[in-house]
Amino acid sequence: MGPAYINNRASLADASELIERYGDQAFGKAAALAEQSRDAGNVRRFCHWRQIQRVIAALSSPEPIGIVH
Repeated sequence: MGPAYINNRASLADASELIERYGDQAFGKAAALAEQSRDAGNVRRFCHWRQIQRVIAALSSPEPIGIVH
């Protein structure tokens, strides 16, 4: 997986909140929120929660992702 693109501070805050609230289940919760948005026809929120899934995966990874300075 390449480095996660973090669109804005709110995206990082959403990912952090899900991790804090749901722990190891945060990725699944983000997936459920994405599915709910897709089912409601809200493409913008669907894309947001899919991005949050990628950010959660990056934040939860035990290995560094991307270039380490």
